[in-house]
Amino acid sequence: MAASVSPATEPEILLEVNNIEVIYNHVILVLKGVSLSVPKGGIVALLGGNGAGKTTTLKAISSLLQSERGEVTKGQIRYRGEAIPEGNPAALVKRGVIQVMEGRHCFEHLTVEENLLTGAYTRHDGRGKVNQDLEMVYNYFPRLRERRKSQAGYTSGGEQQMCAIGRALMSRPETILLDEPSMGLAPQLVEEIFEIVKSLNENEGVSFLLAEQNTNVALRYAHYGYLLESGRVVMDGDAAELRENPDVKEFYLGMGEEGRKSFREVRSYRRRKRWLS
Repeated sequence: MAASVSPATEPEILLEVNNIEVIYNHVILVLKGVSLSVPKGGIVALLGGNGAGKTTTLKAISSLLQSERGEVTKGQIRYRGEAIPEGNPAALVKRGVIQVMEGRHCFEHLTVEENLLTGAYTRHDGRGKVNQDLEMVYNYFPRLRERRKSQAGYTSGGEQQMCAIGRALMSRPETILLDEPSMGLAPQLVEEIFEIVKSLNENEGVSFLLAEQNTNVALRYAHYGYLLESGRVVMDGDAAELRENPDVKEFYLGMGEEGRKSFREVRSYRRRKRWLS
């Protein structure tokens, strides 16, 4: 008698965003029916140009909209099956979800090490465990070890980005929401940051939802991707498939059937948007 083959186990879904709508100032509709999910152990890329709604999506998940007079007016956001309460970012951090804001946002007057230690403020497992995690962060970011006594405001943009990610790691997160990690960084530093994200995912089991304009690099490191335009998800799929999709190549990677197009050519080309029809 042949042995039965059990079906492949579906990955556990940590974060679910279901058909959310976000309005600013009770008038401006920014997100329109956005849905996405982040599986345990996954790297999910949220892609699109400036103003597409990527940062707003992350802030909706993190309950950070109220400070900007924004609110989720429709849909639901759930983490591990439980609804995320609006207006309580600290509660979400305690559940293992933390956001690294766009623009790095280090405490400029503190040293690099003091910045990292602020990430452990919600923990109650003793200084020994905190020191172990500080050492882990320095192992992933050797440059931070070298600059640990330097005032954060006087470090480079790349070092501040590393400091912001390292500070998030000090809270022992299960999921990190990473907003525009490549912004303002040289290509070599961008690769370094994404390699560290990959290592943290593979070695520490940290799941990532990263918002990124640099579609090319994001799709090389992500497992799955969502493309946002004007507050809507216009396409999603496995990262490898998106890299080969002709529309993605044409409009986001700058590659058409005739090879690489210039930025001017891509912008002047009238987008077909056949996935919206």
